[in-house]
Amino acid sequence: MDLEIINQIRTTFENLPDHRKPGNNRKYAVEDAALSAFSVFFTQSPSFLDYQQRMQKLHNRNNAQSIFGVHQIPSTSQIGNLLDPIAPETLYPVLAEVGDQLYTQGCLKPFMSVGGTLLVAMDGTDSFSSEKISCPCCTQQTLKNGQTLYRHTVVTPVIVAPGQSCVVPLPPEFVRVQDGVDKQDCELAAAKRWLTTWGAHYAPRGITVLGDDLYCHQPFCEAVRAQHLDFLFVCKPDSHALLYEWLDDFTRTGEVQTLEKSRWNGKQRLTERYRYLNQVPLRNSDDALMVNWCEMTILNAKQEVVYRNAWATSHTLDEHNVIDMVAAGRARWKIENENNNVLKNHGYHFEHNFAHGKQHLSNFLATLNLLAFLAHTALEWLDEAYRAVRHAAPSRRTFFEQFRTLLQFMPFDNWQHLMRFMLYGENLIPRKT
Repeated sequence: MDLEIINQIRTTFENLPDHRKPGNNRKYAVEDAALSAFSVFFTQSPSFLDYQQRMQKLHNRNNAQSIFGVHQIPSTSQIGNLLDPIAPETLYPVLAEVGDQLYTQGCLKPFMSVGGTLLVAMDGTDSFSSEKISCPCCTQQTLKNGQTLYRHTVVTPVIVAPGQSCVVPLPPEFVRVQDGVDKQDCELAAAKRWLTTWGAHYAPRGITVLGDDLYCHQPFCEAVRAQHLDFLFVCKPDSHALLYEWLDDFTRTGEVQTLEKSRWNGKQRLTERYRYLNQVPLRNSDDALMVNWCEMTILNAKQEVVYRNAWATSHTLDEHNVIDMVAAGRARWKIENENNNVLKNHGYHFEHNFAHGKQHLSNFLATLNLLAFLAHTALEWLDEAYRAVRHAAPSRRTFFEQFRTLLQFMPFDNWQHLMRFMLYGENLIPRKT
């Protein structure tokens, strides 16, 4: 594994707090518990540790040790007991560090978008829900049948860009019970905390925050601008009545600018119609924030509307950037497709209850899962051998199937040994004589 990435992860795990009382059994280190859990997410194999324990008995060595650095493999219950008291915030710095490494090495240059900024899409997603299992970090929702649903929801900011098939996860922020606060936490409050915590860190790079209509309200827009970031949020008519009244008035006076282009989608010719206007009020108040508005409508060959959406932004709009601005706004869906969907349905089992715990375990494991997802993304840019193996596989699923199978049944000396084996097996480079 790329040495800098694995060293960053291991250093973080080495410094995790140990909440055991003096004199308690310390056969297993907290670091080993964290590395063991991380290995399960990284290999996308819930049974990975079981295979490694069998391998240890057969071969007197195992891949959890040689590749991930686990000294002794704890049991599942021991992993839970050791990690449960540790807040997920202890892992946030390493997520930031890996992303920072991608930035400083120029990997994110293709992600630069409107106004020379990086697009950070924000959205909330559930990592756990149950009517029976709960912990103090759970939020509660009363269902129509009167039952209580216990949930863990997390805001997962990711760097996205039009035309890019991958995303880069940033440190998350969980929706949870806040000490000394009677009002239940929510996605928007968690997103504001993220801005307060990380805004200054990312602002120097130039950031445009993307979000759905939930985020397109003055308090959150002002919170974004207070961190010297830009925003580009979905702006719906039913939640921004005054803004659309202004648009109607300016449409009648001809001040709303219009731009059209056509394109062939392989089946028919589509018409893309762009409308935009600068400096309209976001809400009905004397201190209303003035925003810039744009809309895209797609018409088919019969001039029927097949798509329409609109956005409010802090970027000034003109005929030269409105098309790119709309493309950036539409890239928000990548947080659903390339992030949340991959985490839940393509191997990471993000919503699976690996263990819940009584304190922080559920959120800690979810953060480890995000770190594993980020590590694979980073390795594809930074590890030449890994990239060659990934690209040789006919699909992402095939790569992980091969990856898991090898690690389950064959002991390797280290990460480089595994990559060499996979490379030679795929006949990508000649074997040295």
